[in-house]
Amino acid sequence: MKNLDFLFYPRSVAVIGASHVPGKVGNAIMRSITLRFSGKVYAVNVKGGEIEVNGRKFKVYRSIKEVPDEVDVAVIAVPAKFVPDVIDECGEKGVKGAIVISAGFKEAGRADLEEELVKRARKWGIRVVGPNCLGVTNLENGFDCNFNPPERQARPPFGKVAFMSQSGAFGAAILDWAARERIGMSKFISLGNMADLDESDFMEYLGEDEKTGVITGYIEGVKDGRKFFETAKRVTLKKPVVILKSGRTEAGAKAAASHTGSLAGSYAIYRAAFAQTGVLEATTMRQLFNYAKALAMQKPAKGDRVAIVTNGGGAGVMMSDGLLERGLKMAELSDETIRKFEDDIKAGKLPAHMAYRNPIDVIGDAPSSRYEIAMRYALEDPNVDILVVIALFQSPALDEGIIDAMERMKAYGKPIVFVAPGGDFPHKMARNIELRGIPVYETTEDAVDAVYALVKYGQWLKENGKL
Repeated sequence: MKNLDFLFYPRSVAVIGASHVPGKVGNAIMRSITLRFSGKVYAVNVKGGEIEVNGRKFKVYRSIKEVPDEVDVAVIAVPAKFVPDVIDECGEKGVKGAIVISAGFKEAGRADLEEELVKRARKWGIRVVGPNCLGVTNLENGFDCNFNPPERQARPPFGKVAFMSQSGAFGAAILDWAARERIGMSKFISLGNMADLDESDFMEYLGEDEKTGVITGYIEGVKDGRKFFETAKRVTLKKPVVILKSGRTEAGAKAAASHTGSLAGSYAIYRAAFAQTGVLEATTMRQLFNYAKALAMQKPAKGDRVAIVTNGGGAGVMMSDGLLERGLKMAELSDETIRKFEDDIKAGKLPAHMAYRNPIDVIGDAPSSRYEIAMRYALEDPNVDILVVIALFQSPALDEGIIDAMERMKAYGKPIVFVAPGGDFPHKMARNIELRGIPVYETTEDAVDAVYALVKYGQWLKENGKL
């Protein structure tokens, strides 16, 4: 495993192409880096002078060689034709990593320029991210060379999900969306053309990264199929990998070639490779994060038998349909569990007209105490591998005690997925439940994704003797 810590935890960074002009990429990068990053930042531009960013003044060095300190990482945003020479200067300076934001290489028909960039970098032992990328963002320490300003593209909170993307624009949209949904992220990598470091290198790195619990990615095509296959097979035994693959159609594959110069290849081969390496394939952006959120917050399931507890019969039916359509099983509750429900109904603890054969419908007037009984019985049942709780918070009977009840359910050690459809009040309750470590989804369709991910990843680990 290549240790790429210097790219995410640099002590000092030089922005080559730094600018005082608002709207210029070199200015935007300086703004992003100096917002939260506590390491040293140096501005470099052949014009020299001084620039002010985020209320701080920076001397502008005409060359990185003039910087009076060691530099771990250079963020390069100069016209493509100058990049190889800039790499040479970085090499003379002893720079370890170069993040090349500049476009105008393979994707623009200049494969020769990209080859020259790599040749020069290899000569000096410099590792390169990009070119034609948005850079990297470490949400833990604030090292962020993404040139999209925070007022236009928010940054998510620090958390367990890492995301790498061959598309900078798609990556930016994902970061923005994750911020809105408050999905915590550890690291973001815009892969660009992958002239040097590719998706497999970062997958390997993130597989060892203690701050990352789930690795996610958007790819158009992999650089080295064998390397990807071997890396994915190793990494998925340590932590889940979720990939959204585009270029699935002929037209999409052609678009990928002109976008990042990527060879999308046969989709059938990718699907087979994902299946054989334990990679979970998402087909939409939403599904990618449905999978990631569940895997970041819950343990994988030891089997595929699902129990549902709901206060809305229709929602329970929809959930059941969705699960069965994805090849999952509705748990058949044991005789002992059925007897527990029947005894409580006789004793007047539960209403006579509730359904308890799975889906367990605690009906519309259920308070949190009734939910808790039903959830306990489901989780105690040896035939249940995973529990889905659906709460229609529009019912005035359902009190806020459900939040603490969910906390208590964690003691059973089985994965739980929560569904809270609706508007502002359900959304507020969902946030409180997620603070207890249980993923909440707005629709049954999204929750089906979550269950599927937990079951499929559990099956992969089980097949390989890891669960």
